[in-house]
Amino acid sequence: MPEQPDIIQLPVLPLKNIVLFPRLALPLSIGRDASRAAVESAIKDHEGELILIGQRDPSVETPGPADLYNFGTRAKIRKVLRSSPALIEIVAAGLERVGVVTVEQLGGYLSAKAITMPLTTEHSSEEKALQSALFELAAKAIERTNPQAAEQISSLLASADDPQKLMWLLATAFNLDMDKLQSLLAAVTFKEALELAVKYLTDELRIQEVRQKIVSEAQEEMSKEQREYVLRRQMKAIQQELGEDDPAKAETEELRKRLDEAVLPAEARKEAEREYKRFDRLPDQSPERHVLRTWLELVLELPWTATTEDNLDIARARGILNDDHYGLEDVKERILEHLGVLQRNPGAKAPILCFVGPPGVGKTSLGQSIARALGRKFERMSLGGLHDESELRGHRRTYIGAMAGRLIQAMRRAASSNPVIMLDEVDKLGRDFRGDPAAALLEVLDPAQNSTFRDNYLDLPFDLSKVMFITTANSLDTLPQPLLDRMEVIRLAGYSEEEKVAIANKYLVPRQLTETGLNGELVQFPEDGLLKIIECYTREAGLRNLERSVGSLCRKAALKFAEGRQDAMPMAPAMIVELLGPETFLPEPARENLPPGVSTGLAWTPSGGDVLYIEATLLPKGKGMILTGQLGDVMQESAKAAQSFLWAHAADFGINPDSFSESGVHIHVPSGAIPKDGPSAGITLAVALASLYARKVARSDTAMTGEITLTGRVLPIGGVKEKVLAARRAGIRRIVMPAANRKDLRDLPEHVRKEMEFFFAERIDEVFAQTVPGLLTSVPAAEPAPAATDRP
Repeated sequence: MPEQPDIIQLPVLPLKNIVLFPRLALPLSIGRDASRAAVESAIKDHEGELILIGQRDPSVETPGPADLYNFGTRAKIRKVLRSSPALIEIVAAGLERVGVVTVEQLGGYLSAKAITMPLTTEHSSEEKALQSALFELAAKAIERTNPQAAEQISSLLASADDPQKLMWLLATAFNLDMDKLQSLLAAVTFKEALELAVKYLTDELRIQEVRQKIVSEAQEEMSKEQREYVLRRQMKAIQQELGEDDPAKAETEELRKRLDEAVLPAEARKEAEREYKRFDRLPDQSPERHVLRTWLELVLELPWTATTEDNLDIARARGILNDDHYGLEDVKERILEHLGVLQRNPGAKAPILCFVGPPGVGKTSLGQSIARALGRKFERMSLGGLHDESELRGHRRTYIGAMAGRLIQAMRRAASSNPVIMLDEVDKLGRDFRGDPAAALLEVLDPAQNSTFRDNYLDLPFDLSKVMFITTANSLDTLPQPLLDRMEVIRLAGYSEEEKVAIANKYLVPRQLTETGLNGELVQFPEDGLLKIIECYTREAGLRNLERSVGSLCRKAALKFAEGRQDAMPMAPAMIVELLGPETFLPEPARENLPPGVSTGLAWTPSGGDVLYIEATLLPKGKGMILTGQLGDVMQESAKAAQSFLWAHAADFGINPDSFSESGVHIHVPSGAIPKDGPSAGITLAVALASLYARKVARSDTAMTGEITLTGRVLPIGGVKEKVLAARRAGIRRIVMPAANRKDLRDLPEHVRKEMEFFFAERIDEVFAQTVPGLLTSVPAAEPAPAATDRP
């Protein structure tokens, strides 16, 4: 069985920054009360023996068991000198290594149970090689410090008869740090201790080399009168030798300089100074220091007072807006009005605009043009699909990975307190358990509150009142009313075919020719070719698909020229069909010879207007009303209101009232896969039912739109321009609409107004007179309203 180690219990003397190795002696001055008590106990009760253990932290004045290392040295007191009541001077001789088992407080001093740990020696060749390497390193180190004694010391080292003692002596002589000394003391075998000693002494030699190089470089410029300069020079040389400056100090100094130069509001200055003091006190590797630095950098980079000067030249602004966009006169006029106000009152608050319209009509690019016209910076934020309120307001700094919200980040990027910020797709904001981003926008878009907007991360009031906010949406249906009330809504309708041709010639074709390296001489786009693309390959209110189709044609033309074609390529309709393939959309011809029960309506969708046919048929011996075609609640109610009105006034229109009770009715709106809703199909449903019950055919050349009430009144609707353009695309030239929508004709291009015939109705009788010939009504068919009177 292996020999059990001896267990001893002796008083403990904690040591600061030094280790007593076995077979060495060490003079010590004992001043602490607990240490003096340990020495007295060792002399009185333990024949002068005690355990010397190093302290982990030398700043601790009353160390406990947790403050001591796990290995120490059993020692014997050889000499004692009591120079004063508060001080004992002793000479302790190291006997052997011990491993500490437990340490406890005993009678005013620490006492330890420990096991003895003799250092085992293998007497192997590897061990001897390590001894030789250690002695050579020691001789080399001594030679650098005292060349005259090097030879004598080398022979002394070579002839030493106690290698372990010599190793301990060398470790003590070269002032190794406490952790290295303890690792030597804790080595299990002599070989392991030698390996550590060789490594540590090699490191010390390198340090000596660097130190000597630093001293020699510094001494070249040294003078007796420049003591302070020498010290600074040595420090600089150390940094140069390491290849880097002190990054923490440089970072702190840079932040201090930037903070001194920054122009901050009083509250922001106070908070920044407080956080900077915390930052300066924290250790370099502290995680909180990194958090504070990030926050301070944000505060220093925000444009608290920086602004860009508005360019108030109205003629210049008008030119920029006209150059960038075709039409859109309402928006341009509103921006020019704001410039006029700024000329009179430079401190006027910027308007908060909301551009509403189908995709591709230029809402986002219009925001960039507005910023350019005003001479301001432009930032765009996409809000589509945003569910987390913290994305806008920021996360509180207590969370790991917290960051400022998108608004503050946009202001940081703009580097100006009065940019134009576009909040894109505001109608597509989400809402879930993480908060309601739309509610967070209420403060941002309220001129009375946004001067003190407080981001959760920044946690300081920031002035957003100088910012011009522009929001965009395809529809207002999903926007909360309080948010809608804070914005000035400007509707951007879709473009007519003629407008699309003009925009393509002025903007889209030149841009695509430039991107594909072509020019107008090689590839021409005549008007009939552009109309072919618009009518047969795109069906949209905007221009995105039109530009894609033009770009596709340009790329195909570039390929033809790359393959050797020399002559120009005019994009005539036949060439377009050859390059783009069969027409994607066939023209929408109006239906001819409609049967009784079918009427032609007009619908508005987020992508523009559309022609909507409503079909109705009687169900003999059936009951009630069947509605199909994915009709929404409002549309279903409109159908019931139309039927109830006709039933109540059947005799007035020459309809047999019994037909309502004797037969059911089925109303269907084709394109059943597409959901449909809204009140504007009310008069179309009424016309379909009147045509059905009276057995009269509705006019196929007439389309209609309008809301109906139970008393037969026709109420106004929206999306007039899109609906009229949809009817025009389908070849329908007669439109019946509510009289209250007469004012909306001014939004139509003049050539469209001249092509179309408009009939305005206040009651359903007037609608029947224009749409169902032969139906008994008390109102004669009116003449179409003259287009000229409807111009703005």
